Amino acid sequence: MTQAPEPAPTPTSAPTPLHWKLVVDCANPQSQADFWAAALHYEVEDNGAFIERLLELGALPREAVVEFHARLAFRDLVAVRHPDDPYDQDSGTGLGRRLLFQRVPEAKTVKNRLHLDLHAPAGEREREVERLQALGASVLRQVKEPGGEWVVMADPEGNEFCVQ
Repeated sequence: MTQAPEPAPTPTSAPTPLHWKLVVDCANPQSQADFWAAALHYEVEDNGAFIERLLELGALPREAVVEFHARLAFRDLVAVRHPDDPYDQDSGTGLGRRLLFQRVPEAKTVKNRLHLDLHAPAGEREREVERLQALGASVLRQVKEPGGEWVVMADPEGNEFCVQ
């Protein structure tokens, strides 16, 4: 009996990159979202229409919602997104670069294990540090090493980040 030839192997396609967001635990998601939206020139996500639908369906209790920027928002979650990135029109959720701030009961107690590095335009680091201080950040220290210079700062809730 003759065997049929084995099918030629199909080329494997590269896996689709995963979508991600950086989640930051905090005490006040709304104030953190406002700070980081201003710091990064991002937009606070508008989930208002989605929240209204969830409330109408009874899928979300009213106590899980607050008014924020004259629209409904989740009490314990607020995200900011890059203004040029796509977002889901139905939910208002960003589909690109975004930070999500979630309320947690415990306070921050130790140094972050993960932080953002903000890259100021050439020659503009000092001006950027001053702008961030005006938004509520504080300078923790200035670093000058053979490999470079940067400023270590903290956001209003004490989360460290660097300005290059």
